[in-house]
Amino acid sequence: MSKRRARLNEQLRRELSELIRLQVRDPRVGLVTITGVDIAGDLGSARVYVRVVGGADEMAVSLQGLGAAAPFLRTQLGRILHLRRIPELRFQEDRSYEGAARIEHVLTEVFPETDEASPGGDVVAGAETEAPDEDGTTDGDEALGVRS
Repeated sequence: MSKRRARLNEQLRRELSELIRLQVRDPRVGLVTITGVDIAGDLGSARVYVRVVGGADEMAVSLQGLGAAAPFLRTQLGRILHLRRIPELRFQEDRSYEGAARIEHVLTEVFPETDEASPGGDVVAGAETEAPDEDGTTDGDEALGVRS
């Protein structure tokens, strides 16, 4: 992807978030988060990825509301952005979080947390800790040239 398209994707995401939050009055559009925008190479269309607070029903209703608001949003973007062609907006659910949650679940099954770790979680598996000598140093400190 070119730098121009990446910048345009980010600018569209910011502007759409503001427009939806401040100007869309459709009651079907609930608490919507724009997670990303992917504009086509010819700048003719853009996929807008959204997340909605709630379940699948709320997502379906919000997507209907956003679809109905798409022409209004496109008009507003035309006033804000100085582009020859404002892309057609296609809203769809962002499913990347579901995949990440599934991967995290699998990892917790494979690598279960142990109670041996300290609250800070800084314990490295297989690492041994040394008790300080009488002078307050450890053998590892002496090997590194550390003096107290």
